[in-house]
Amino acid sequence: MKQKILVIDDDIDLSGLIKKYLEIDGYDVTIKHNGEDGLAEALTNPYQLIVLDVMLPQKNGFDVLTDLRKTSSVPVLMLTAKDSEIDKVLGLRLGADDYLTKPFSMNEFVARVQSIIRRYTSLGGESSMEVSTLTFDNISITPDTREVLVSGVPVELTAKEFDLLYFLAKNKGKVFTKKQIYHAVWNDEYAFDDNNIMVHIRRLRKKIELNPEQPKFIQTVWGVGYKFNGRDRI
Repeated sequence: MKQKILVIDDDIDLSGLIKKYLEIDGYDVTIKHNGEDGLAEALTNPYQLIVLDVMLPQKNGFDVLTDLRKTSSVPVLMLTAKDSEIDKVLGLRLGADDYLTKPFSMNEFVARVQSIIRRYTSLGGESSMEVSTLTFDNISITPDTREVLVSGVPVELTAKEFDLLYFLAKNKGKVFTKKQIYHAVWNDEYAFDDNNIMVHIRRLRKKIELNPEQPKFIQTVWGVGYKFNGRDRI
């Protein structure tokens, strides 16, 4: 069965080109040209990835992402015409998994799509998880269902947030530099992005920590990077 991708972009020429390249690569592609229609489609049908432009008529990409994240953790690749750190950070804070700044090469775009989908949907690769549920104190992480419980309550994570948490948790106690985390979670093909990692760490702490300002699980090792800390629960 073909993997399904939803493209929400009002640029008819670009979205048509994206559809052409992705279909050549074997994906089933649906296009919507405004935010309202795109959000409705995303909430109605299952997709392995959503490619979301920031500047959209009727409802901009940030608003679409905000509404989408209320009920869905589907991976989102944002497209922005603005080479602005503010736009990138805002998208990540709202739950985007990755972003590309226009103009971009189609080869880079397709490679980025392949990387995201491979990480989030392949059950036979690295992301298929080689161990059962990880349990620490009041948190449990189940890799095969990608479920996280904090004090028995399910926590909704984006795909990238889960991958980041799982990577740190399965390597409990080991300190990773930001570059090592980027290579492991974001894929080696892409340049290290310090801001990207910090935003995801901040979002994760808000979701799993009792006090995000004094984190118990995801700890900063000053001058080095991050590590996961927690007692194994038997």
